[in-house]
Amino acid sequence: MELLAKAPVLGCAGKRQPGLPTGSVVGALGRLIRGAVPPPRVCGTPGGPPVTAPRVRLRDGRHLAYAESGVRKEDARFKVVISHGFTGSRLDTIRAAPEVAQELGVYMVGFDRAGYGQSDPNPNRSVKSAALDVEELADALGLGPKFYLIGISLGSHAVWGALKYIPDRIAGAAMMAPVVNYWWPGFPTDLAADVYAKQEVGDQWALRVSHHAPGILHWWMEQSWLPTSTVVAGTTPLPNRRDAEIRSKLKADGTFQQKMEQATQQGIHESYYRDMTVMFGKWEFDPMSLPEPPCPVHLWQGDEDGLVPVLLQRHLASRLSWINYHELPGTGHFLSSVPELGDTVLRTLFG
Repeated sequence: MELLAKAPVLGCAGKRQPGLPTGSVVGALGRLIRGAVPPPRVCGTPGGPPVTAPRVRLRDGRHLAYAESGVRKEDARFKVVISHGFTGSRLDTIRAAPEVAQELGVYMVGFDRAGYGQSDPNPNRSVKSAALDVEELADALGLGPKFYLIGISLGSHAVWGALKYIPDRIAGAAMMAPVVNYWWPGFPTDLAADVYAKQEVGDQWALRVSHHAPGILHWWMEQSWLPTSTVVAGTTPLPNRRDAEIRSKLKADGTFQQKMEQATQQGIHESYYRDMTVMFGKWEFDPMSLPEPPCPVHLWQGDEDGLVPVLLQRHLASRLSWINYHELPGTGHFLSSVPELGDTVLRTLFG
């Protein structure tokens, strides 16, 4: 492993960092060390977890599990699909008050993204497939020719995908602390590299492997003698007090572990690790090159987010004049916990 210690690296956006392997070296390691990935334990199959949630069947035979909230679909004025974040599930919401959803007439449906919870894995998962899963779910549930889409954290890649591949189906969109890809061409090289280098070393490695050598990500994440993701471990330093207190409470009462077990019950590779390779891999498009969509798009970002750099989010918003950017002072990453923000999101979209 001396090669790992001494070779240089194209760490982020083309900036070389001494002492770490280049993308080509990491790629070569990917071909040499392609660790065996255990087969998924698909829900509803022999030996797999049981199916307890309602599901829809997609054209390729996969199933998506979902959970509804808000007013009855038949009574709704507005119909919203929610794409959950990293480690999340169909049960995640923006925590709008029931009376606000009732007042506005909002029906909401969250779903387990492919490989999460009780939704079947997709070995060909991509940004495009995430958008098309949203579209098929909406059609299966009869949400009409247009619907609204909200992305939470990493789940916002489905929103970017929808704006690229199915823009005419989206009546309006919102992203809450959307995760960014440091390799998007629209980011200035030095800015992206400087922000990238401020992450924990394990997170730099996890993202680098996700981008350059996704074939060894499972092996990388499972080994214990090289640094890996603090996000997966739940140990990332969080500068915002509310974020830190929330995570501490979730770990203390067992909720953090329970959510992880639910999300990864079909295999951590099919959920967490595929999320990482899709989000931080090589995209087919740069969101900062998208044309203005035929619908309003809103983006909420905390200025004390310890997981998504506000500097990159500000740059992205400055490049896309059609983005309605809402920066929240003194706020971290867990936006669903911000009092009344869920109400604000709905009123902004529909009010």
